[in-house]
Amino acid sequence: MPSPEAITQTVNSYLTLLAKGATDEIVNLYTTDATIEDPIGADVLRGHDAVRAFYTAIQDAKKETELAEIRIGGNEAAFLWHLTLDAGDSRTRISPISVMTFDDQARVASMRAFWSPSDVRVL
Repeated sequence: MPSPEAITQTVNSYLTLLAKGATDEIVNLYTTDATIEDPIGADVLRGHDAVRAFYTAIQDAKKETELAEIRIGGNEAAFLWHLTLDAGDSRTRISPISVMTFDDQARVASMRAFWSPSDVRVL
């Protein structure tokens, strides 16, 4: 089981890479058969090709990320974070609660994001 420190490092790396639009590096944080359900209720995506396609869709957007809170239990983490998208004349913020499970090397085995359109705020 990965240590809480290793899990925290993966979550922080994930948010940093997401803000940079570093899709290939984000994919490397995931196991080869990882799943993504973002938001909850959406089709579950599986594997590196699906993970890459998911993050490629937003890689070029100007964005910032911020970790607000994290809770770790066993090989899982739940964290509240903020994604701020800058479209030039407008800024919007989504504050999902993401739940990730990790393998022994602290790579992401699954990611589920709890948010809905009503959680999107114009700043």
